[in-house]
Amino acid sequence: MKKSVYEDYKYSMQDVSSLYIGAKYTLGELLREEAVAFKFRMIVERYILPKADQEDTLETHLYYLEPESFLVQIYKQMKARVKVNVLEDRRAPGGRVKRQYTTRILTVEELTAVPPDQKESMGMVVQELKVSKLAMMSM
Repeated sequence: MKKSVYEDYKYSMQDVSSLYIGAKYTLGELLREEAVAFKFRMIVERYILPKADQEDTLETHLYYLEPESFLVQIYKQMKARVKVNVLEDRRAPGGRVKRQYTTRILTVEELTAVPPDQKESMGMVVQELKVSKLAMMSM
């Protein structure tokens, strides 16, 4: 039996000022992936992995990150932002309520301020991590 792997949201993109990393990467895969910027891989290896597990995805790592964790300060130093999808009620024409996902971009501090049980009730899904290249290079 062939095992299929979910590859959506496993990407690394860069523009002039930012690095975008898909949330489905495990922390171990980030270290091995050549497409991910070397400086980010070094930060993962030195600062994030000692406090996390290699098998955790970036999504679960960010989802369950504690607000008082030292890693929040690391992400704050990198000016990290997290793209999340949240399930919201919208009024459709005719007055009926329709539930749909909307995309929000949050700082790591804003994300960790919401407890995990409230994230579950909101239907929050972590999609992407955005990091400032200039802030990352200053580390």
